[in-house]
Amino acid sequence: MRSNMMDGALLIPEILERARTLYRDREVVSLLVAGRDEQGNPVPHTHRTTLGRVAARAAQLANALQAAGVERGDRVATLAVNSFRHLEAYLGVPSMGAVLHTVNIRLHPEQVAFILNHAQDKVLLIDNVFVPMLPALLPHCPMLQKVVVMGPLPQAVPGVVDYDTWIAPYPETLPVPADLDEREAAMMCYTSGTTGNPKGVVYSHRSTMLHALVAAPKDALNVGETDTVLPIVPMFHVNAWGLPFTCTLFGARQVFAGAFSDGRTVARLLQDERVTITAGVPTIWMGLLNELDRAKAAGEPYDLQLLTRLVVGGSAAPEALIRAFRERHGLKLAHAWGMTETSPLGTASTTPPGVEELSDEGYSLQAKQGRTVPLIHVEVVDEDNQRLPHDGRTMGRLLVRGPWVAASYHQDEGRGSFVTLDGTLWFDTGDIATLDERGFMHIQDRAKDLIKSGGEWISSVDLENALIAHPAVANAAVIAVPHPKWDERPMAVVVRREGHEVTPEELRAFLAPRFARWWLPDAYEFVEALPIGATGKVLKREMRQQYAGYTLPQ
Repeated sequence: MRSNMMDGALLIPEILERARTLYRDREVVSLLVAGRDEQGNPVPHTHRTTLGRVAARAAQLANALQAAGVERGDRVATLAVNSFRHLEAYLGVPSMGAVLHTVNIRLHPEQVAFILNHAQDKVLLIDNVFVPMLPALLPHCPMLQKVVVMGPLPQAVPGVVDYDTWIAPYPETLPVPADLDEREAAMMCYTSGTTGNPKGVVYSHRSTMLHALVAAPKDALNVGETDTVLPIVPMFHVNAWGLPFTCTLFGARQVFAGAFSDGRTVARLLQDERVTITAGVPTIWMGLLNELDRAKAAGEPYDLQLLTRLVVGGSAAPEALIRAFRERHGLKLAHAWGMTETSPLGTASTTPPGVEELSDEGYSLQAKQGRTVPLIHVEVVDEDNQRLPHDGRTMGRLLVRGPWVAASYHQDEGRGSFVTLDGTLWFDTGDIATLDERGFMHIQDRAKDLIKSGGEWISSVDLENALIAHPAVANAAVIAVPHPKWDERPMAVVVRREGHEVTPEELRAFLAPRFARWWLPDAYEFVEALPIGATGKVLKREMRQQYAGYTLPQ
């Protein structure tokens, strides 16, 4: 028996039309680069518009692209930071049947050119601050037919047009193809390419809409019309964790920091724009915490009473960081987990009934990546793809499946990342994790970062989180170095807090009560900073190369 329910396609134009009608007066705030100071640092300018104007200009963009020869399925790339213009591209490009391809601005120009060519991008929308990149890119990207600069042109470039001037003559009526299918490609994003060339993930209208719907509820990201959301996670990084779509669908006020992510600017933005929810990687929150500590010590604390949740993802946040925000500033740092291949939301951290948030158990749970959001399934397996117990202790390869999880990569690359378990396709995340009886998932390490000493696994993440809890440590990374007897042993690379001193002996004594003796690092190196990659993560591969010939003390 079939139901008698209406059937409607899940399409991104629905988000745009909702913004145009129900939420047309909701504000969209963007920090734009207005120039440079005497030291060469960018100077911010605050731009304000509304979702109604964003929706109208998104329709103009769609018509301009159509007039320029962009057809259904053609790829339109962006090299841009978070702003209202980027949001217009998010809504306008997929709504006309084309595919928006967000490109990571922090990659090397050679990788950017590779990605543009691999995706076969036809048009490039580029922020004006990145125009100096064009001479290095365009000769290597023969498939690009048009380049449009978002923001005032800083210099005359042959064949390049200004975005605002270009879209202005076109109508504000959205040209949605009548037969647009929800399973057609809508967005495209490439992995960060930490091992080999980046690989493309293609999101459908259906997967994007489902993700936006599931990301909003209370036990996920908790986004609604009364919220003001500041996604510091870049719009080129997994669609800013889907927040531009979720916020627009549910009418939240949106604030974009653009090129400004230092602790002081973020703190001021959170305060002045009365932000309720924000999202970013741990390095952002470490910078914010330092600024909040500084301001409080100076007797000039920020007023962040409306800020209910700082969502952290990209890599694990140490329990010490979670405690510091809560105990020193009354702010809740909440884990979420996902990756490019999962759109990205897979799990969210919430405290279950019966557990006190501020207890040791509560903090311990908050330091995990949480439980799956609806429709997502995770599993841990051994090297033979056999399921492992959900006991919170047994580590295994983390598999994930769901309606917004990739089933393959663009051009069918990376087949080894997809496995079949009991007749069902799963994505192998490359993470090593545990699952407990209540469903809480805890990332122990990336498979390539796990340290195998004498046949036993050591989690570099657990050691790093413990080291960061030391009051003299600003940041730390633990990597494997070769050992003639044990195969690999852990070495800690530590960044001291400004004005603090600490010795290897003191750090070893600090770790000793928390770990088995054979887990403790055999050596400590002190550096000014850790290498950070394009998505805000520590580049451990570079560190392993740097210390490849390191001789451990006997």
